[in-house]
Amino acid sequence: MTVLPEEGCRIGSVQLRGIELLRVGVPGAQGCGCFPMVPWAGRMPWGRFDNGPIRHQLPLNSPPHAIHGTGRDVAWRQAGTAGPPQGDSSARPAASAAFVYDLAAPWPYPGTVTQTFELARDELRVRLAVETAGDSFPAQAGWHPWFRRNLGRGGAAKLDFTPAWQEERDADHLLTGRRIDPLPGPWDDCFAMPGGVDATITWPGVLALRITSSAEWAVIYDEPADALCVEPQSGPPGGLTSHPRLVTLIDPLEVDMVWRWRSDTTT
Repeated sequence: MTVLPEEGCRIGSVQLRGIELLRVGVPGAQGCGCFPMVPWAGRMPWGRFDNGPIRHQLPLNSPPHAIHGTGRDVAWRQAGTAGPPQGDSSARPAASAAFVYDLAAPWPYPGTVTQTFELARDELRVRLAVETAGDSFPAQAGWHPWFRRNLGRGGAAKLDFTPAWQEERDADHLLTGRRIDPLPGPWDDCFAMPGGVDATITWPGVLALRITSSAEWAVIYDEPADALCVEPQSGPPGGLTSHPRLVTLIDPLEVDMVWRWRSDTTT
């Protein structure tokens, strides 16, 4: 696994037995790797959100809306690493690492975001924590991975997940606030999983990847012909106003995501 702190602290590559799982792009490309969405996730309608009686306006980086937060657009700094276990003298890359960035304009509140990675033989654990340096504010956190539909061998990716409901959206991809029964894909839609996100991508004959998270919403985006996105996030798109989760001095926002993989023998 590689992490690119200068590229929004995205995961740039994950390889299992030499097989790349993620769509890999050129520096600065957004539709590749796996980037953090923080301090909000998905579309923020017209770039506006409320913190109590105060209304804020953010730049429209996806006109006419603001999308996916500021974390993907800034350089993060490394906070610490952990190498091989004690007594292991072999030269190996770090098994864990932490990176941080300071919330700053155009986000209106000071604070810090920390992202940590722990890589093991059969799983990857990632965690985001959002802390305030003063006033409380609403925030969201999540991830936007771009998985390859085809790995160069075996069958095309198949997705299995069981949401409690789908968030209805309008033609402009804005949520209406109505809960509906899940519709068939293709999707660029938000689904609720109150017990935590749980989805499995299977590349028949190659491997199965289970994605779990303490987050209770996931946006599924499978419209591209070559990519599949399963995006755990702590609130639905537009949730800074519709589902505000306040970050306070004694209550930071924390969310995790785990990828576990195994070989798949189905054909």
